[in-house]
Parts: sequence; C-alpha cells; structure tokens
Amino acid sequence: MSDGPRGIQVFEDHFVAATSDADSISIQPPSTTDLRSHSRRWAGRKFKSATSVLNMFNLKGLSWGLGSNSSEKVILSAVEVESLRSEISSLEERESHCKAQLEHIDEILRSARLSGYLFIRARWSTLPGEPPPIDDTEVDDWIPRFVVLHGSCIYVYMMATDLSPQDSTLLSDVVEVGSLPCLQREDEETRYCFYILTRHGLRYECSSASKMQVDSWLATLRIDCKLV
Repeated sequence: MSDGPRGIQVFEDHFVAATSDADSISIQPPSTTDLRSHSRRWAGRKFKSATSVLNMFNLKGLSWGLGSNSSEKVILSAVEVESLRSEISSLEERESHCKAQLEHIDEILRSARLSGYLFIRARWSTLPGEPPPIDDTEVDDWIPRFVVLHGSCIYVYMMATDLSPQDSTLLSDVVEVGSLPCLQREDEETRYCFYILTRHGLRYECSSASKMQVDSWLATLRIDCKLV
C-alpha cells in the first residue's frame, strides 16, 4: 500500500488478470479450409436432394448421383446408356412414321375425288346351284372404314392414318351401283345406304348418317363407272 492523494489509499496489484488457459476464452475466426469444407458439405447435400428429384423422372431407371471422387457429375452405366440410345431411336422412328402418315393424309385430301368414313359390310352373290342366301338384313355387322375414290380404284382403309389399304376395287370391275333402304338404329339414328356390286359377285354395302355424303358417292360412282 502506498500513499496517494490526501484521503485516498491505493492498493497496488489488487486486480490481477487471469493467466490460466482453462479460465481464458479465445475466439478464433474460421479458417479458409473450414469454410471450404462446410461449403462442400452444403453443396453435396443440395446435389443429393436434386438427384432424388431427377430420379423420379428418369428414363427407365436412369440414375443421377455423385461420382466416386465426390465431384458433381452424372454417372451412367453401359446398360443405361444403351437403354437411352434405344429410347431415342424409338422416338425417331415414331416421328418418321407420324410424318409419313400426315403426308399420306395430305395427299389423299388434295388428290382424291371422294374420301371419308363409311360403315361397310361385304356380301357375295349367290352362284348358280347354290341355295338362296339367308336373310341377314337385321345382322349388325357394319364396320367403319375410311373409303377413298382415287384414280381408277376404290381404296378401303381401316383408318385414315393407315399407309396401306386393306382392300381395293377397280372401277372397271363395278357393274352396278344403287340405293338401299335406310337403316334405323337402336339409338334412333337413321343411316342412308347404298351398294357397289362387282363383276366377281362381291357386293359392298355402305351406309352413313349423312344423306348428302351418300348422294355424293352415288352420283360420282355412276359417272366414273359409266353407269348413267
């Protein structure tokens, strides 16, 4: 203790700073290495989360993930690569087929004299010596077909998108064309009917809900087949 100003006593070294490591608290700023390590772990978690979403929309089990060296890239096995190539090849073939179908329909619509869907059924004429045919007027075996009058033939397609016809008949083989009685469907729809008879005894019976369509086919066939 030493003397100070009057009335004040000074005690030297009363407050001593603690020097023990256990009692001291040191705050160190994070190193660059720690920041990089934390950033990599955060990026890895984000990438794994993203890959789980990508795997939901993959092509036949195509997997997305981290490589063995933990770098961000896509790992594909040889089987997956081959599957992807096969899928792309299949899509290209479908695209080429659809393009051919569209070109075919466009050609028909531009060049055919008549085209459209008709309900058709086929009947054969009775040959000499055969018993008379059974009355099958009430038999409902009408099938929708896409019929095209083009050039010197009548083409019958299963669908308008088919590239090849299911059947065809030369106009020169048609010997008779005429109307048939109307059909009354169970749903109260009226169908207007006509027939096309060939020299070989094959008789096509056709029907449509449009009277205008049937009249157009009758008029055109009678002219083209020289039956007027």
